[in-house]
Amino acid sequence: MEPLGNEESLNARVHEAVRMAIVSGELVPGRLYSVIDLANQLGVSRTPVREAVIRLSAAGMVRFERGRGIRILEITAKDLEEIFVLRLLLEVPAARRAVSVMGPDHLATLGTHLEAMRSAALRGDERSMMESDRSFHCALLAPAGNVRLVEFIDGLRDIVLKRGKSTAGQSRTLLDIVDEHDRVLGHAESGDADATASALAAHIQHTGHLLLLQEGVGETDGSRLSIDWAAEHLGSLAASEHD
Repeated sequence: MEPLGNEESLNARVHEAVRMAIVSGELVPGRLYSVIDLANQLGVSRTPVREAVIRLSAAGMVRFERGRGIRILEITAKDLEEIFVLRLLLEVPAARRAVSVMGPDHLATLGTHLEAMRSAALRGDERSMMESDRSFHCALLAPAGNVRLVEFIDGLRDIVLKRGKSTAGQSRTLLDIVDEHDRVLGHAESGDADATASALAAHIQHTGHLLLLQEGVGETDGSRLSIDWAAEHLGSLAASEHD
């Protein structure tokens, strides 16, 4: 990690630096680190590092161990299951709400992120594509007006990235992932909140299934069934709202 200097927004930049070091694997899962060592690497005091670690602990990325330091947590298949269930139950209704109040500027922003995803996919640049993917999801939810929810869901995505697992190039291509987002945006542009929510749910459910399969979890395993239950639950709720 590079020293950050003494500019404004130090706490936010320290948090982002530590978060990215975890996601990239620079801070190794299972290994212990000290606040002092991290602060020295970043060239800052212990206070912003401690605050960053508290936030990352709440997001499930690290754990404080008294008298020992900070452990970078490893992620299990069970963790993946729980994350995708949470994303379905929280992200999909938020997207439905967001599309119902979304204006032209928000749609234009989504289009920009999608084109950045497509450009990166065509170059084979997975890292850049996934950053644009992340921006797309955040921008999709932003009009709903719940900043904490957006941050929480973004943190769930970080936990998956920290595991270092991706479906790209294994279960599907980068362009396959772009196409799933293209369907979401197409429904949003038409103003169909329910169809947008359904396309997003299908994307999240599909991603969860593929990742679990890559972890050796079979089709009849309870982890996959939990994700299916969450998707079906959302469908039932949407149907009841129209009855």
